[in-house]
Amino acid sequence: MSSLTAFVLAAFVGYGASWYLGYIEGNFALLLFMATVVSGLYWLAERLYFLPQRRRAAQAFEEAQTQRRAELQRLGVRADEVDVAQTQAKLLMQPWWLDWTAGLFPVIAIVFILRSFLFEPFKIPSGSMIPTLLINDLILVNKFHYGVRLPVVNTKIIDNNSPRHGDVMVFRYPPKPSLDYIKRVVGLPGDEVAYLNKQISVNGKPLVQKPLPEFFDADALRYSRQFEERTADGSHSYRIIVEADRPAFVPAADDFKFRENCRYSAEGVVCKVPPGHYFMIGDNRDNSLDSRFWGFVPEENIVGKAFFVWMNFGNLKRIGSFD
Repeated sequence: MSSLTAFVLAAFVGYGASWYLGYIEGNFALLLFMATVVSGLYWLAERLYFLPQRRRAAQAFEEAQTQRRAELQRLGVRADEVDVAQTQAKLLMQPWWLDWTAGLFPVIAIVFILRSFLFEPFKIPSGSMIPTLLINDLILVNKFHYGVRLPVVNTKIIDNNSPRHGDVMVFRYPPKPSLDYIKRVVGLPGDEVAYLNKQISVNGKPLVQKPLPEFFDADALRYSRQFEERTADGSHSYRIIVEADRPAFVPAADDFKFRENCRYSAEGVVCKVPPGHYFMIGDNRDNSLDSRFWGFVPEENIVGKAFFVWMNFGNLKRIGSFD
């Protein structure tokens, strides 16, 4: 078993190293699922076979020592001292290959359950959601807000809330589902979303924008125009930034599914959101690769609702909830 376990662990390490070095396209959800299954099988084998076997060996050793001392005492021979307790402890000790499999199963299982069904941490890699989320913000995503989904395959098994206008959502990037993206929901199924001259309208109703003081981006060392934008239903508001010197038109849009639902012009784009899909835009309107470029997000690509910054090592004041 030690050789087999060494091979299994080497396979996990090799997969992780190949992913890290860019030789393969990794899938952390699949890796965590396989680690849970494999360590779970070792845990069951430990509880049902290996541990009882070691206990029987320890019990047999104790009984043999008792019989040996009794026989030597009967013959009048002084028995040598044997530390029975220490020997039994060695016999009961898990071998290394069970320490690194069955011993890790409870931790791996807890992480798997938390990450798959409750909350998943993400790191913000880009500035597309500035000023709401900054680069290197570490956020939490509620995995059950939009319904419970099976890990790896992402199939919904229990329904819950539906996405709403203004939600900050993490989803699988439609052109490459192995990547996770984060944007804001501006269009629900059936909505007509227009982004014309840097103004969003939903079903013909422009979203109300209130001017705010300019936003200073410390990384880019530049100021941007900042607004408070209110959702189409007026339920809540959030901040956005735009750059006055950037054009409103959408350059080089992809040939995505349902592209016929969109009309592009020099002023921007107007799209009719198909059933079961969502239109997503970043809060950094002129620096966001979003639905204007690559199309709609299907319902099956939803990962969860982002709701909390739990750490930013460069700015601890970032910790807290956000709209």
